[in-house]
Amino acid sequence: MRVLCIINLKGGVGKTISAVNLAFIFAELHGKKVLLIDCDKQGNTSKFYGVHDRDGEGLTELLTVRKAQVGRYIQKTRYKLVDVIPANMSLINANKQILIDCTRPQQTRLKDALEEIAPKYDFCIVDCAPDINMTTLNALVAADDVLVPIKIDKFSFDGIAELFEQLDDVRTFNPSLRLAGLFATMARRNSVNRQGEAFLREASGYPMFETAIRDTCRVTETTYAGRALEEYAPKCTAAQDYRKLAGEYLAMCGKEARENGKV
Repeated sequence: MRVLCIINLKGGVGKTISAVNLAFIFAELHGKKVLLIDCDKQGNTSKFYGVHDRDGEGLTELLTVRKAQVGRYIQKTRYKLVDVIPANMSLINANKQILIDCTRPQQTRLKDALEEIAPKYDFCIVDCAPDINMTTLNALVAADDVLVPIKIDKFSFDGIAELFEQLDDVRTFNPSLRLAGLFATMARRNSVNRQGEAFLREASGYPMFETAIRDTCRVTETTYAGRALEEYAPKCTAAQDYRKLAGEYLAMCGKEARENGKV
C-alpha cells in the first residue's frame, strides 16, 4: 500500500476536493483499492463520502486508544473500492492526548496501525488539515509521498517554504518521505496565473506536476451533491484535469517501481 498525504498549510486551496476526487479516480477508473483517511477535524472528507458522525469513532480513537484495531474504524462507502477512516472535532483533544501520553511512541502510531491493513489496499490517501499538529505529523511519518495543491497567489507562495521546512523535520522519523510535487488548483487563464505557475515551474526549484486543475463552478456543486467530479460532471474541465493528475501520479509510481525492480 502506498500512502500519500495531500497537504498545504494554507486553507482553501483544494486539499479535500483533491483527496476525494483522486480516491474516486484511482478506484473507479484504475481499479485500485483505496483507503481515505480524514485527518482534519472539520471532517469534510468524511462528510463527502457520507460517513461523518460528530460523536462517532474514527481517527481520534485509532491514535489514542491503546492496542486499537484499525479495522474497527474503517467505514465502507457506497463505492466498493473506497473506504474511509472518518474524523470529527474530537481530533482537537486527540492532539492533546498524544502529547500527554509519553508512555509510547507519539509520531509513529498511524504508521504502525496501517501496517496491519497494508496488504488490503493499493493506496491510502490522507486529507491533512492546514496545520502541523500531532495527527498531521503521524500522517506524514506514515506517508510515502506528499502532494501539495496550491492556489496561485502570493499568500500561498509564502506558506510553501514553511511547509517544506516542516517536511525536512519529519524526515527525522521518515527519511524516505518524498515530495511528489505541487499542482495548481483553481487555475485560470490569465496573466497572474501564468506568471505564478511559471515561477513555480522554473524559478522556485519545487517539483511541479504538469497538470493544473482548472477553476469551475462544478467543483462547488459536487460538495452539495456528495459526488466526485468524475461521476457528477465528467466532461467538465476540472474532471478532465483530475484524471490527468491521477494518471501522472500513477505513472510516477510505476516508474519508481520499475526502477526498484518491484514490477
